[in-house]
Amino acid sequence: MTTKLLTGLLAKQSDANLAARRTRGEQVFQIAFGLVQWPWLLRSLYGGTQAQKQALLERLGLAPDALPHLGSWKADTYLLHRIVDTIETTRPATVLELGSGATSLVIAKALAQHGGGRLHSYDSYAPFVAAMDGWLAENDCTAAFHHAPLVQRDARWPGLWYDLADVPGSIDLLVIDGPPWAVHPFARGMAERLFPRIAPGGMVLLDDAARPGERYVARRWKKAWPDFAWHYEGAGTKGLLVGRRAQSPDA
Repeated sequence: MTTKLLTGLLAKQSDANLAARRTRGEQVFQIAFGLVQWPWLLRSLYGGTQAQKQALLERLGLAPDALPHLGSWKADTYLLHRIVDTIETTRPATVLELGSGATSLVIAKALAQHGGGRLHSYDSYAPFVAAMDGWLAENDCTAAFHHAPLVQRDARWPGLWYDLADVPGSIDLLVIDGPPWAVHPFARGMAERLFPRIAPGGMVLLDDAARPGERYVARRWKKAWPDFAWHYEGAGTKGLLVGRRAQSPDA
């Protein structure tokens, strides 16, 4: 949920009624949990070195000013390089992204270079969604952007989830970089709603996997989805959880 421009220190509110839709218990839990995971939140403000960013721009054939400063809540260079690695290796036909921003441009550009797949990107903050088409057009690539307000609930997880429309029936790569932790530290766990749509051999990438909230999500996913092979990558500043679905029930 970031744009070409600099992003402020605090995550954007999806709309004026978001706080009202969260329960009092969820708001209290968020504050208490923030006291635990503040070191990881501070690490999230680091986006990688200028050399890593320059290498990414050159790799994708992007102009020096195509990407914003990658601090604040934007993706770090490790995640962006790993996204390109994955697309280059697997050549997905359909990529679904939760949380539009710098990742959207990188995914769309990598798809254009490696197989020509299609990106479907969803974000809860309407002004960002409105700006994304123009940003990508400046860099000669396209994607399907959707406004997905946070209004859904799931009895298995706390917090609010995207109202997703026009979701592809089969997904080769799912990139999870939303909702922001301020919705609820465990809210990204609801991304498992999309796992039945992951094609055999398809992949899941969960950003911010070093944070305590995402570590809890990962433990539950590993138990609930044994047909995915899961591993954690800690080389970046934020951590990355990678899951690959088996090619067949017997794989």
